[in-house]
Amino acid sequence: MLRIFQGFSAAYFVLKAIVLKKNALAIPQTESGHLSLFESFSRPAFPKMPFPLARDNKHTDPQRPITKYSEDDLESLLEGLKDPLILVLDGLQDPHNLGACLRTADCAGVDLIIITKKHSAPVNETVKRIACGGAENVKILLANNLRNTLDKLKKLGVWIAGTSDHKSSQSLYQANLRGPLALVMGAEGDGIRHLTGVTCDFLLMIPMHGVVPCLNVSVATGVCLFEAVRQRRFAKKQKAEG
Repeated sequence: MLRIFQGFSAAYFVLKAIVLKKNALAIPQTESGHLSLFESFSRPAFPKMPFPLARDNKHTDPQRPITKYSEDDLESLLEGLKDPLILVLDGLQDPHNLGACLRTADCAGVDLIIITKKHSAPVNETVKRIACGGAENVKILLANNLRNTLDKLKKLGVWIAGTSDHKSSQSLYQANLRGPLALVMGAEGDGIRHLTGVTCDFLLMIPMHGVVPCLNVSVATGVCLFEAVRQRRFAKKQKAEG
């Protein structure tokens, strides 16, 4: 019986099995670009090998459908929101990273998540389990052309902040993240694409203090979103105190 898995951790186990047993098969990304990696191998050949599947959790309802919106819905989705907080994911291919970002977005109170329709992992069962309910609770828009979508956001009064290690990027902790904001996070390894970067109003970076040059994209998403949340709450507190 063949078992099929997604994600880089699963790929590691399969590639290790190739070296040890020479009885496994790794299949690269499909033409549709929906999955970053497929791995499959025979269960009888590896009877004691653990399967790194996402665990079930009480926050996810497998029967609950996920509503996905299109670019035509953008204006209506933001209608009535004074200072929307939007998360834009530019080509995330690992379903575990995507699920973690959806979970973090829900925890941070994000109003809308925009995902590139091509070259991104689909919001599948693995993503839903990792998201722990975030996939069902946050509005998700699939963008055919991300640059056009970002331009539409600008016309609606939303500032676009991209994340990049470029020298011109300002520190996350020195940037103004209050007001209508779309935070753009890039793909694993490559970061945001060039055209995405030049479309942004400004670029941000998270200061690193160790040897490793950057954070995992899902961790970086959490750091950026909750810095925006902190600034917004502080601004509201100041306004209330008068």
